Amino acid sequence: MHIHILGICGTFMGSLAVLAKELGYRVTGSDANVYPPMSTQLEAQGIALTQGYDPAQLAPRPDLVVIGNAMSRGNPCVEYVLNEGIPYTSGPAWLTQYVLQGRHVIGVAGTHGKTTTTTMVAWVLDQAGLNPGFLIGGVPNGFEASARLGGGKYFVVEADEYDSAFFDKRSKFIHYAPTTAILNNLEFDHADIFENLEAIKKQFHHLVRTVPGKGRLIVPTDDVNLADVLTRGAWTPVEQFSVDVPLPKAGWRADCLSEEGSSFAVFRDGVKQGEVHWTMSGHHSVCNGMVSIIAAEHCGVSVAQACDALSSFPGVKRRMEVVGVARGVTVYDDFAHHPTAIATTLGGLRKKVGDARIIAVIEPRSNTMRLGSHKDTLAPSVADANEVIWYQPAGLDWDLGPIVAASTVPSMVLNSIDDIIAKIVGEAKQGDQVLIMSNGGFGGIHRALVQALEA
Repeated sequence: MHIHILGICGTFMGSLAVLAKELGYRVTGSDANVYPPMSTQLEAQGIALTQGYDPAQLAPRPDLVVIGNAMSRGNPCVEYVLNEGIPYTSGPAWLTQYVLQGRHVIGVAGTHGKTTTTTMVAWVLDQAGLNPGFLIGGVPNGFEASARLGGGKYFVVEADEYDSAFFDKRSKFIHYAPTTAILNNLEFDHADIFENLEAIKKQFHHLVRTVPGKGRLIVPTDDVNLADVLTRGAWTPVEQFSVDVPLPKAGWRADCLSEEGSSFAVFRDGVKQGEVHWTMSGHHSVCNGMVSIIAAEHCGVSVAQACDALSSFPGVKRRMEVVGVARGVTVYDDFAHHPTAIATTLGGLRKKVGDARIIAVIEPRSNTMRLGSHKDTLAPSVADANEVIWYQPAGLDWDLGPIVAASTVPSMVLNSIDDIIAKIVGEAKQGDQVLIMSNGGFGGIHRALVQALEA
């Protein structure tokens, strides 16, 4: 069977391609922008990639076309598929039909932290010998690829609230019917899809409706939006947790043993169950670790086992990933593209490096950012940096100038990657931390900056 994937270099669709190849299908795909790390992973898997959407790539005719949610009417390949009557489906529907049937699905949902948490859960189950399958919306360290079928009954999936396809506007996670559902957090995002926060809450409520009574819902105690979702109905036992906040009733709690979150103790019903000592940092990382432990426990992994596994967790590419150190300057790549994620990431780095100078370089690239939905909260999100360089990409429909004017941190706007590199190389000193944040390739700035510093 020949499957062709439109939008194959997206983090979800690329992982889907890996699963299809493992199932024994012939897999090809195309995308408008082919860039690492997904393109590198796909090429390593022997999957042929085509740049652009010329319908000629659909000859000879594939048996099935899987259409990514970035595709819309008017795309030449989409129009060709429809006109020629080629069978097609969405990514989430394909995953459910060909992979998830009969599996115990652990779905990881939430505005922030899905990729890292999905990887954590998969890592813990793998270290416990359960050989889980997984689909991760990024490229994890510690695994050969971002997806695999696995050999056990468990499958861990990054359960995104984004829509499924141009012909199916339901959130992806509605397809998955998880037995264990992690709801990490909930904020307004994806302004190109959702009109307001209420629209996203409705989709999360629909997700909750699909979780069986024998399953689990894992939810933090301090998220008011998720609390509102649960008031609309929950037919599944709910496991709640807190971080550094005593619970008024039985439940899970993490107590940070270090200010930066590099170690924490796990309590259940007031009784200490274990400790995690790892390379991660930040309050958000502790939260991600806690839900991973609780989810693994629902799959039969002891808390002590889960803590030991997380203590060796190798992380995920593009999540506070050290690209290189040159002239004593450390350069990080991070996927943060929402004000909360920017603030959380910078806060975690600040606790980790103390008084060292942090230079933040931010590309407002996501669809929500491009629409300006979060522009009023961007200035305060960078408070933990010492200096901020905002990149004004082509196609951004609003001016970043007011963000600079409102910032309490020295800031500037540059519209050239070469200018950004020259600026940093000209002023960077030993001990500086350069944190580059974008949900795209950012023109290869990360490696280019390290090379320029070395030179």
